Amino acid sequence: MELPDFMPYSDRFSSKTFVEKISRIAKRAGSKLVYAALILYYTLQSDKVSVKDKAIIIAALGYLISPLDTIPDAFPILGLGDDMAVLIYVLKKVWGDVSDEVKQKAHEKLAKWFDTEEIEEINTLFDEE
Repeated sequence: MELPDFMPYSDRFSSKTFVEKISRIAKRAGSKLVYAALILYYTLQSDKVSVKDKAIIIAALGYLISPLDTIPDAFPILGLGDDMAVLIYVLKKVWGDVSDEVKQKAHEKLAKWFDTEEIEEINTLFDEE
């Protein structure tokens, strides 16, 4: 899958729309996508992340919450595939700046939406699909 140009979506990001979208699509999107999004969301709040990395995180999260992306989310599976590709791409770029505290916060939030078996899927987050 070719990675779409997600940078123009940075103006679509806001904390409120992110939380609304994740809450609405959590089960349909799956624990991997939600975990990746939460990691980026909580990393964005860190003062240890460069402005450049924050810009690409904002663009990726804006792409996720935008109803207008390469493959609209209304298409089951495929519609979230491009979102997942963007999130994983950015997550790999900033992974070295992701603290254990951020990972724990994301994991705790996952536990509110997913059962233990579904949460285990995050162990293969960076595996090629």
